[in-house]
Amino acid sequence: MSRQSLPQLVVQAQELLSQIHHHPQYKALKFDCDVTLGDVNQYFNTLQSECEIKGDRTH
Repeated sequence: MSRQSLPQLVVQAQELLSQIHHHPQYKALKFDCDVTLGDVNQYFNTLQSECEIKGDRTH
């Protein structure tokens, strides 16, 4: 198993969130949740910013 850097994993997670958000099955779901995909995406945006600020040197 290759070891990816944290920023690389964050990008992959954001791509998956986008795919989920646009998926027809997801759009058809009608459920109420306290945490939205937008909230999760914002978390990953913040995490990515922190990695850039702290200067991730692992990739």
